[in-house]
Parts: sequence; structure tokens; C-alpha cells
Amino acid sequence: MGNHRGVSKKKALIAGAGAIALAALAVTLPQAYASEEQAPQVMSVKDGTAMLWDEARMPGTAWSVNPETNQIEVLADSTIDAQEWNKIQSTVDSMGDNVATLKRTSGEFQLFVAGGDAIFAEGARCSLGFNVTAADGSAAFLTAGHCGVAFDAWSDSEGGAPVATVDQATFPGDGDFSLVKYDDPATEAPSTVNTGQEEVQITGAGEAQEGQQVFRMGSTTGLHDGTVTGLNATVTYPEGTVTGLIQTDVCAEPGDSGGSLFSQEGEAIGLTSGGSGDCTNGGETFFQPVTTALEATGATIGG
Repeated sequence: MGNHRGVSKKKALIAGAGAIALAALAVTLPQAYASEEQAPQVMSVKDGTAMLWDEARMPGTAWSVNPETNQIEVLADSTIDAQEWNKIQSTVDSMGDNVATLKRTSGEFQLFVAGGDAIFAEGARCSLGFNVTAADGSAAFLTAGHCGVAFDAWSDSEGGAPVATVDQATFPGDGDFSLVKYDDPATEAPSTVNTGQEEVQITGAGEAQEGQQVFRMGSTTGLHDGTVTGLNATVTYPEGTVTGLIQTDVCAEPGDSGGSLFSQEGEAIGLTSGGSGDCTNGGETFFQPVTTALEATGATIGG
């Protein structure tokens, strides 16, 4: 669905707030557990995530793989009731020891889109992520896919005329990203992030690393930093399930959707998807990897 319109040349400089392969855990059962009745139900991480998808995927759940512990870390938000919690816990327990952990997180997993300023479409607000060059050489930007499938045309002012149109949008499923092309072919849109204090030059795209310090810029809450806590995360929002996301402890709020996640070195890392909590109490925020979005859309970034 999606076409977002735009951002003026001036606003084009503003980037708003916006996998690892699953490691197989090979387990050899000792001879003492040769019979089916006695064999413990220990499974690989890959099979564990498949089981979660089939048996415990519901709005308010998320999981990712911690490469350091080789464990699946499952999160349940405040909307998960006691019966649903027991179902998830039973699924986790059935995998065997040390395959997965389950934790309650405060707040509710939601997409961070709302009415406000930054980039606008018919009363909704998102944030510009990164300016890029589309495959045909035209100026464009990346933002969240759930913004792009909801509205085709985006403006740089509330109630203003659209200045950019969604070219491609993915949500839900294999990502949460949109490529939005500026309507004016003369638009100059360098890859920079305006933090409100300085402009950060984006030199290219990079892969998120576990434990990496990252910075997020959003139209609602401005600049915040934190740490990458998980990779290849699967999140089920009320609107649908998204795979392949980056999990962080960086805060975000409605209106930050699509905004930029970047490194201190100036690498574009992610686009804000959604999460739980806020910038008063903290929470988890999930990001669409920029490298995946670039590969899917054929766009380039940097310089």
C-alpha cells in the first residue's frame, strides 16, 4: 500500500527517530536416555524459535537470540494475561533447560506512530529515517513500513501539501520499512542526521552488534542513546508479526516511528519500528535493520 510524501529540502536534512543467523544448539543425548519416555525434550535454538512461532505467537510477545548465551530471550508485555503467560511458559519449558528464557516487560508493544509534527499524512505523524538515493538515482528517504502502508503521501508540515510519495513499503512480515521518493526531482537530500545540536554525517550502513552503543533520533523525543540487546528479533504487534528486527533498550514514543538509529561512527543502523515503554520510564524498542531495507529497495546511502 504505501506512499508517503515528503519532506522539504530543509526538512530533508532531518532524520527522525526510527540478523544474525539463528545458532544451532546441538545436543547429543547420553545413552542413559535412549528410550523415548526418559529422553529430555531439549531442542535446538532454531527449532525453539519455530515452536514459538507456531505455539506462542500472539500480540504482546517478542523474542530474539542472544549470541553470547545462545539462548532465546522471550518477552511478554503487559497485555499478556495469566492464561496466555502460562501458555508461553509451557512452550518455553518444553524446549528443555537453557534453550529459552521468559521475561515480563512493562508497557505494551505498539507501533510508534501518532499525530504531531515531522512528516505528516492525514493527521498521522512519523519520522524520517535516513535520506538515500533510490535505484533510479532519484532522491528519497527511508522510514517505517507501517507508515508507508498506511499513507501514500507525506508532507513536511501538518496539513501541508505532500512533498514525497511512497515507492515501496513492507509491513508486516519480513520487515518494517518504506522507501519514499521526493516529488521534486531537484531535491537535494544528503545523508545526515540533525540531532538538534549538530548534524551527523552518515557514511554508510552497518550491521548492529550485540552490546553496541547506538543513538536514536526521533521527532517526538529527540536524541537518546542505549545498547543493542538482541538480534533477529520477532515482534508481534496488534497489527501483525514482524521478523528480523534489532532489539535495544533505547526509549521511544509515538511519532518516533521510522526515525534513525545510528552509531557514533556515523553508520546508519536501523529505523524505529515499535516497542514498549516511554522515555520517562524506559522500555524496549525494536528497529528495522537499514542494511535489509537498502537491499530490498535497491537504494544506497552515505556520502
